[in-house]
Amino acid sequence: MSFQSKPAWAGDDFLSRCVNLLIQTKPIYAVMKQQARQVLIKTAQKNGIPWRKHYEELAASGIQQQAPQVMNAAVHYPNYYQVPFHAYEKGNLCWEAAFEAESATQAMALRVWKDEPLTWQAAQQRLRSSFHQVLAQHITQPVQEILDIGCSVGISTLALHRFYQSKLDSSVRTVGLDLSPYMLSVAQHRDAKGEIAQWIHANAEETGLPDCSFDLITLQFVIHELPRQATTTIFREAMRLLRPGGHLAIVDNNPQSSVIQNLPPVLFTLMKSTEPWTDDYYTFNVEAAMQSVGFEHMATVASDPRHRTILGRKP
Repeated sequence: MSFQSKPAWAGDDFLSRCVNLLIQTKPIYAVMKQQARQVLIKTAQKNGIPWRKHYEELAASGIQQQAPQVMNAAVHYPNYYQVPFHAYEKGNLCWEAAFEAESATQAMALRVWKDEPLTWQAAQQRLRSSFHQVLAQHITQPVQEILDIGCSVGISTLALHRFYQSKLDSSVRTVGLDLSPYMLSVAQHRDAKGEIAQWIHANAEETGLPDCSFDLITLQFVIHELPRQATTTIFREAMRLLRPGGHLAIVDNNPQSSVIQNLPPVLFTLMKSTEPWTDDYYTFNVEAAMQSVGFEHMATVASDPRHRTILGRKP
């Protein structure tokens, strides 16, 4: 089998252009978008994830009243963030996306090991642990101040915080940052014990946080949702925020994964219909972009069958 740096259905390949033409046809796109959502919901319900029940509980919780406390009125939403994705017309800027994010994340983990009889809890634990173990293997310096950029509803943030808290006798200070006040309201609601120091509504390209204030910054399943220019700008901001010797850690889809490269046509077509920056991501040299802003590239590891972890260090 010949080596491929990316899937044939991404980029400027013939197959990719055909798929993109379908997606650009509005009636077909509308059907695809709903089908993509149904794939996740069916995976969830088949495996005991209470998708609809969880949605209804959050909707009835009064969580909507928390949004004004979380929201930063000075935040500017870039154009790339205001396009439809994840089958939501308003992307992450709506309650529906925020109320369904946890269930969707649980279903996503199951699809990583779809041929194994895992519970959703075991799949989620394995997904998070696979990332944490790469960090443990490569980061030898103390980690006490953490920033999770693109934290969504806080699943990644809490798991990362608990991992490092369990490794240290002293306390770890972790901050979650996201551009969606809806997601952050749910994150704050989920953080019932107040384990996370701050949930911050800010633009990742310009956070407003102090220079050299973190030991570790993570982008977990975020950059495939961004145009490459935004990703590079976020890398530059991460460089400013990290202390010398600090680390930037990214976990996301692996363009070289045989699982991703060999997705059935129906699935990769549905995926592209809900991820507008797919072609940009799968043809983007992430390591080169990190190095272009001054990071030392430490490692790129296939941390599970579908995802890779990329680690950079600030000199």
